[in-house]
Amino acid sequence: MLTATINIWLARRKSREEELDRLRTAFAEAFAAHSAYKEMPYAIRRRRSDAPAEERVRLSETLREIQANISYHLAWTKIESETVGKAYADLIQELRKTAGTAMHAAWEAPPIESDAAVNIPPTVIDLSALQPLETAYIAAVRAHLRTLTPWWYR
Repeated sequence: MLTATINIWLARRKSREEELDRLRTAFAEAFAAHSAYKEMPYAIRRRRSDAPAEERVRLSETLREIQANISYHLAWTKIESETVGKAYADLIQELRKTAGTAMHAAWEAPPIESDAAVNIPPTVIDLSALQPLETAYIAAVRAHLRTLTPWWYR
């Protein structure tokens, strides 16, 4: 009887750990989608100047894939946790505003043609407005995972 109880407890513990690992991975993937979108103004500024048509298609397709991924994560985070979903939605709203403006400006700027110009200063692309929302998302994820972790396991 004792052995059966211990085995059941160990199985439940393993299942809980696997669930937490799955959630950590999914929340990290949501943040990775945000980060990919955040990098697009840099990619657009660094586009190849010798093949403008191909670069437009390549970057537009990349952006389309990133946007689809973000949409998936917006829905998933809201389903998983109202608090995390709200924090992620706020982050993405500001991301689309801030990085979207930077992407627009990047498309209007000529492509970079020298190695020295690859270093893009924050005066050209300023995404610092995202920092507080990134911190809030990570805090919401941490708090959500903490509620799912039993007190004796922390």
